[in-house]
Amino acid sequence: MMHRKSRKTIIYHGAIWVLGLFMIYPILWTIASALKPEDEIFRNSASLIPSMIKWENFSQGWQGFGGLSFTTFFMNSSFVTLMVVLGTLISSSLVAFGFARVNFRFRTALFVCMIITLMLPQQVTLIPQYILFHNLGWVNTFLPLIVPAFVGGTPFFIFLLIQFIRGIPRELDEAAYMDGCSAFGIFWRVVLPLTMPALATVAIFSFYWTWDDFMTPLIYLNDTALYTVSLGLQMFSDPSSVSAWGPMFAMSVASIVPQLLIFLFFQKYLVEGITAGGVKG
Repeated sequence: MMHRKSRKTIIYHGAIWVLGLFMIYPILWTIASALKPEDEIFRNSASLIPSMIKWENFSQGWQGFGGLSFTTFFMNSSFVTLMVVLGTLISSSLVAFGFARVNFRFRTALFVCMIITLMLPQQVTLIPQYILFHNLGWVNTFLPLIVPAFVGGTPFFIFLLIQFIRGIPRELDEAAYMDGCSAFGIFWRVVLPLTMPALATVAIFSFYWTWDDFMTPLIYLNDTALYTVSLGLQMFSDPSSVSAWGPMFAMSVASIVPQLLIFLFFQKYLVEGITAGGVKG
């Protein structure tokens, strides 16, 4: 029995290692390509070991285009991402508290409408949103990227917070109400501090999705000085001419560093927020 159990353990862990290598191989290949000479990237594409390390790819990539370095793109992405995360936390927590704790007319109907929006692909609302922002004069500004996070949040995050808040005992709300707290006081002093694990999860996912977003900046930003990192990377690729593959892969590696750091330092809160949302208090 011990021999059979040991064999199953070896097979299990071996399969996990193989699947893990398949998943991480594209990242390793990107890092290796960022250090390879230009003519070696696709000539020996399967190899992860460069014949010589070319650090110049990073310096050339950071110089950017037309007098705009990648510092500008990183600053733009950082500003947009931080504002979206802040707006998402504010709006999603308020809306989730309203659905989970406040009784009002049409609450069920509005909740159903919110759930339905989870099933709507982005392409369905893309044209109406563009027409709206164009009429407001917001095209070629950061406003179409930031304002929606403050006025509605994301349905997935709202649903996640609703489930978490429903797990908080209502007796705490009643005790706060007896002490003279208003509805907003209950939200601010009782519910919000207890939802910190879920809010950390919302912040991390919102950071990832906004930092990686390519479609929204592509639709609304025309000025190169406003480009985010994702659009800056796209400028390295020129199908009609020569693509700068080395600098592009170098900046691709640089662009995932913030996400990697967020994951390394906050993975504990990410796991706590996801698991706690499914447990009733």
